[in-house]
Amino acid sequence: MRWLDKIPYPLLIAAALFMLGAPFLPEPHLVEKARMLADGRLTRPIDIFDVVWHLLPAILLVVKFAVARKSRAPD
Repeated sequence: MRWLDKIPYPLLIAAALFMLGAPFLPEPHLVEKARMLADGRLTRPIDIFDVVWHLLPAILLVVKFAVARKSRAPD
């Protein structure tokens, strides 16, 4: 995962925070999609893609942190 190592933490944190809240008004997409999931209406592929798209930077941040932590752990 060398390509992930090249992305600096501040950029990844900013992208994750932005995508988790976008669009900010009238409400974030993830809030809308969470309601749809709770109601059982999250079935269209475009809606599922939208959830993945908005979560992608946060997922990359978690993976980058986990890999960095694992590589620093003593054997």
